[in-house]
Amino acid sequence: MDSSILNTPRYAVKTLEKALRLYTPSLSEKPLAEFLADKCDDFGFEDIRIDDVGNLIATKGSGYPRIMLCGHMDTVPGKIKVRNENGFIYGRGASDAKAPLIAMLLATSSVQGENSGTITFAAVVDEEGNATGIKSLVKQKPDIDYAVFGEPSGIKNITIAYKGRIAINLRVNVGDSAHASAPWLAKNAIEESYVFTDALKKALEENQEGKARSMMLTSSLTEIKGGTSHNVTPLECDAIIDIRIPVNMNCKMVGERIATTVQEIAKKQGVSAFYSVIDETEPFEAPHNSPLVRALTLGIMDVEKARPQLIRKTGTGDMNIIGNSLNIPVVTYGPGDPHASHTIDERVSTDEFLRSVEVFKKMLSHLKRLHEFKNSPPKS
Repeated sequence: MDSSILNTPRYAVKTLEKALRLYTPSLSEKPLAEFLADKCDDFGFEDIRIDDVGNLIATKGSGYPRIMLCGHMDTVPGKIKVRNENGFIYGRGASDAKAPLIAMLLATSSVQGENSGTITFAAVVDEEGNATGIKSLVKQKPDIDYAVFGEPSGIKNITIAYKGRIAINLRVNVGDSAHASAPWLAKNAIEESYVFTDALKKALEENQEGKARSMMLTSSLTEIKGGTSHNVTPLECDAIIDIRIPVNMNCKMVGERIATTVQEIAKKQGVSAFYSVIDETEPFEAPHNSPLVRALTLGIMDVEKARPQLIRKTGTGDMNIIGNSLNIPVVTYGPGDPHASHTIDERVSTDEFLRSVEVFKKMLSHLKRLHEFKNSPPKS
């Protein structure tokens, strides 16, 4: 396809609208993977494949730096009519995260010629579910020096850090049950579970006054299930607790605090309690002085004429998995308002989407130069 067509705003908007018309809830991303495979062919990618779990992976160029541009194809359920009005493009995934995904792909048109750097474009599945796509991608051990994840950050924000996460299932067993008319005959597993979850929250969140939320350890009770009948006190109760870990801590130290607290409360209350880990993800922060952060910062300054804000988010993302597994600089960036994600009128600013394409292009150009400078031999 004529490269001059690929670089027009009309082509960019139409490509995003077509992607939005493909309904792709988690694990139903095949139509978009096939659509993107065709687009990768138009953009000069050579090794284009859909892997065993449904990720679309394509490579272009040669030499260094080796950068992965990665986004997810799936959305939360719920269809939204795709339309372009009042300066916004509406549709499920417009913000989270098809606009960032398409913007990264469109930006690859600027990379031409041999030894201009190697781009791996990865569109993964199931990010809104169990992260099947990124976990499979990491197992393939891609040869990359940097990675950018496409998520709505706002065009002047670079997400450099995400919290880690430990999710546990805490099971409390009180040893016996009683008729609800004689509750003094047995302890109540649900009530005891609240004792444990409250003690855990206090033990994990103590002494954090004055800290930014992004640097706070937090504990949230998210599910609870117990009891077998309306007139019998519960013998057993399961509670799911979601714990988010700032970048100055790790899963091991938090896990030790959980184990100690559960053991102490079980002894104090005279009940049986044990927990299992459902999910464990280490926190991650990209080095602020890495060529990647600097290149994206310069790209934003070129387009927006303003220095971007480097932000730490309180959630946990795909960049945790690949950053910690491959030990490389990773950031998250893309057009869109995170607060518009998953809403009934999800949308992205057309102008911001188009400007983000230019930011990604500038970033790729700056990264080539900064990577070479970092890795050049010192002058004698």
